[in-house]
Amino acid sequence: MNAPASPYISFVWCGLQFYINGVSLLSGQPAVQQLVLDISGMTCATCAARIEKVVGRIDGVERVNVNLALHRASLAIIPDKTSMEHIESKIEQLGFKVRKRSSFTSKQELPVDADAFEIRRTGMRFMISFIMMLPFIWAMAKHHGFSSSLWVPDLIINPWFQLALATPVQFIIGLPFYIKAFHALKNGSANMDVLVVMGTSAAYVYSHYLMFHPSLGHVGHAAHEASGMGQHAALYFDASVMIMTIVWFGKWLEAVARKRTLGSLQQMYALRPVTAHVVRGGQEFRVPFAEIFSGDLLIVRPGESIPVDGYVVEGHSAVNEAMVSGESIPVDKQPGDRVISGTINTNGVLKVNAVEVGGSTTLAKMIGLMEEAQTSKAPIQRLADTISAVFVPIIIALASVAYAIWYLFLEPGEAGGALEKGIAVLLIACPCALGLATPTSILVGSGRAAHFGILFKEGKYLEMVPRADVLLLDKTGTITIGVPQLVGVMALNGSESSLLRTLAAAEQHSEHPLARPIVEAAKLKGLALPDCGSFAAIPGHGIRANVEGQVVLAGTRRWLLEQGVPQLPAFSRIERWEQQGCNIVFVAIDGVWAGAVALSDTIKPTSRKAVQQLTALGITVMMVTGDHRSTAEAIARQAGIRHVYAERLPEGKAALVKALQDQGSRVAMVGDGINDAPALSAADIGIAVARGTDIAKAAADVILLKNDLNGLIRMIHISQSTMRVIRQNLGFSLLYNAMAIPFAVSGYLAPWMACTAMAFSSVTVLCNALRLRRA
Repeated sequence: MNAPASPYISFVWCGLQFYINGVSLLSGQPAVQQLVLDISGMTCATCAARIEKVVGRIDGVERVNVNLALHRASLAIIPDKTSMEHIESKIEQLGFKVRKRSSFTSKQELPVDADAFEIRRTGMRFMISFIMMLPFIWAMAKHHGFSSSLWVPDLIINPWFQLALATPVQFIIGLPFYIKAFHALKNGSANMDVLVVMGTSAAYVYSHYLMFHPSLGHVGHAAHEASGMGQHAALYFDASVMIMTIVWFGKWLEAVARKRTLGSLQQMYALRPVTAHVVRGGQEFRVPFAEIFSGDLLIVRPGESIPVDGYVVEGHSAVNEAMVSGESIPVDKQPGDRVISGTINTNGVLKVNAVEVGGSTTLAKMIGLMEEAQTSKAPIQRLADTISAVFVPIIIALASVAYAIWYLFLEPGEAGGALEKGIAVLLIACPCALGLATPTSILVGSGRAAHFGILFKEGKYLEMVPRADVLLLDKTGTITIGVPQLVGVMALNGSESSLLRTLAAAEQHSEHPLARPIVEAAKLKGLALPDCGSFAAIPGHGIRANVEGQVVLAGTRRWLLEQGVPQLPAFSRIERWEQQGCNIVFVAIDGVWAGAVALSDTIKPTSRKAVQQLTALGITVMMVTGDHRSTAEAIARQAGIRHVYAERLPEGKAALVKALQDQGSRVAMVGDGINDAPALSAADIGIAVARGTDIAKAAADVILLKNDLNGLIRMIHISQSTMRVIRQNLGFSLLYNAMAIPFAVSGYLAPWMACTAMAFSSVTVLCNALRLRRA
């Protein structure tokens, strides 16, 4: 498309092009595009490391993270230097399949359940292999004292029959391992598939060789009367079949466990409706989710999920917001109330005006943040990645050494026995458990946090949260409700209700921030407000109005004195309000003092208890605010906070964060406003509350969807539990290999036992991570 000819429009057009392409005119940095790819075919940490290594070398790829647990890759690329097709081609050359994830507003229905297909596929391969393995188990009964008397048909111990059973298991059921091992070796690396193929192929080929050279075999293991050969030969077909069966069994268990770890994310996707009821031109239409636009009027019936963020314009109902708040009690909604996408309408019919739709909704942002957190890597995973990169070559070398030692020194000339030890070493050690230890824990932990309305932008922040020892809290909207509330009424003449009624009547046409809470307080008390006439607002001073024939003046003390109202005597109640930092509105009726009302931004009911719990966790809680010191100190006393930094501008808040960091503290900052954004960015952990500004949310690392400080307690507990499970998983994986490999080298583990231990090590790591679902 050519740019328009008009100079002015051309200027605007160029500006739009710079905006669309994300090019910063000041920094000159090229646009960076974020991509998320689904990658199938990965079997262990080595696969993930190989993809990262190859893709990371592509010119134009700024960042690449591959998550083995999710089978997903997150990339940051410069479109001008590389293309999506080129990246896909490189990954496919490594032997993996790639699919770009569709956007949230895609017209497709819910994402294809690839995990269910994987469970069925691996389960089918395991069952076929298991059936083929049963005759070998029967034949093995002859070689154990307690079962030697069991009748075994001659057919089962016939080498040709065993060859017929082992061949399809080895080369048809096991074909995926050969393909992946081939691609791995072709690209100069080795993974779990290489270990499995080497171990099973060695057993199969050696047994096949012994069938035609029986004199080289030895009696034992699976000695058979070779059909037509007249000699005993030790065959290992049973080892290759059992290894394949156990590996597929382990993969099936992994697929089942992985599906459970993705439960939170899948529940989020399930909350997104496929269609919605929209009113256009006075008629109701059922339209696809992707065709809902901002400004549409939607009808949400009982039991339906609310598809957009918006406001109720008609109807009353209770909405289950557990997805956002973690609380199971439905929240009553009426005209004017905000509703959130993904929440469930329980009983009444609501008409909702759509404000945020598609990828801009709260639900879409939650899913995006969860996927980003689960795809990114925590710093603790660097150890696992480093070990995994050299793990398989070391194991192959150890297996070769074990074979040589047994064949040359411990059992000279016994190739079969030495082969068993080498195969056992190949199979006992696997980088799967090591590679799954961290990502699965982060996957489940971040999903559990999202259930309580806590969104981590990256998985690394799960690791960083427990390290914070100083917590800075903004006052307004974080500790306090964020809007003024009427906290006191003092009437000099008449009742307090009468004064409040008259003042609210005078204020009902005012646009001052203090007017609305006065009017709302009067209505809450059931006071009927009379009409107001001759209203006038004097900016910075107060209002003048006529109510029921009386001239009402309301505003600052100084302004009322300037209007000729006599000096107000001293009252201890007013002095107490001033000490507490309240906003005081003085009232005079017909030139005579009538009284005063106090308004204050009160603390949230949960703030004090949350501060006490944070302090009990060993965290130093501080308040930092731009408000006056008297107001800040009054709120701090109510919340139980000892350290107060008041009258701080945005740069002052950021400077405080830097000063604390220079003292060796790890600082977490909680805020909600534009003025908090610099401090949120400077802090080790920036935490924004749900009702905060978009700028604050963009600067933060964690977002609390529920607007109270209890989320901080849950965030810390879940982060601590996640890190504890990660350390347990890494410790188990390393300890398992450190203990198991010497047993295999020493000849105390048969190949099938080693393979079983290898499979269950991965399953153990997954099951341990699943415990976080109850955190």
